[in-house]
Amino acid sequence: MGESSEHSHTSWQLKLRQVIFEANTPAGKAFDICLLICISLSVLTVMLESVTDFRQEYGDALRITEWVFTGLFTIEYVLRLLTFGHRRAYAVSFFGVVDLLAILPAYLSLFVGGAQSLAVIRSLRLLRIFRVLKLIQFLGEARMLHAALKASSRKIVVFLGAVMILVLIVGSFMYLVEGSENGFDSIPHGIYWAIVTLTTVGYGDIAPQTVLGRVLASMVMITGYGIIAVPTGIVTSELASLWRQTATTRMCIECAEEGHDLDARFCKHCGSKLADRRQRSASASSYKGQRRREGEREG
Repeated sequence: MGESSEHSHTSWQLKLRQVIFEANTPAGKAFDICLLICISLSVLTVMLESVTDFRQEYGDALRITEWVFTGLFTIEYVLRLLTFGHRRAYAVSFFGVVDLLAILPAYLSLFVGGAQSLAVIRSLRLLRIFRVLKLIQFLGEARMLHAALKASSRKIVVFLGAVMILVLIVGSFMYLVEGSENGFDSIPHGIYWAIVTLTTVGYGDIAPQTVLGRVLASMVMITGYGIIAVPTGIVTSELASLWRQTATTRMCIECAEEGHDLDARFCKHCGSKLADRRQRSASASSYKGQRRREGEREG
């Protein structure tokens, strides 16, 4: 009796898990499509509630609708935790954290006014559309971009540290050159001006008035153009490195197409079996031996 109940419970969890996490089945795809529609409508509801005219005329209806969506998403999140094999793994995963953040603002608004506006973060859940529509190649590109950002994070941190030292020095120097009579009444204000100028934003709320200050400002502006390109170059270099690791010149002997992955066993163009390392090494040795024999005969 106990085994039958446990088997029934496991079977129930398995069926529900297939509906919630699998988009290959009709039920799973229908669930994901309904979920995406609810997410879009809930984000639209939050946006409309921020418009004064809509809030004054339909405020109660919008708030009720938002709580209905919050309740549905809360039930969905609990079911995902109950049906997932490793609950902790799902809870700390990207989509697990996003699913939790999607419902927290509504409950937080009970204690902090206006916190419900943060519910627009649930729009990140729309990323599931790539899985629903079978756009797996986009997920692969996203993983490559994430890997490039992770690989270049230390270089970018070092670069940002150097930039912070630079704006600290420039901000302090502008405080000494311009003084409080020109708006630079403290070193933090000078640092703020240096950051705004170095990033080429240029609000214009604080501007140097002396000749030396304007010369320094010109140098900072020109330096800003070069500095902005540094993080882009770092990430681009890592992307190129990852691309060289994943794309090779392996050729299919059937269709002669190249660019197969290092661990690929079959051609992605015609489906033919690719030669493994030993076969490629043997083929290369045979080719070299044939060339050597031909050279000896010609000699």
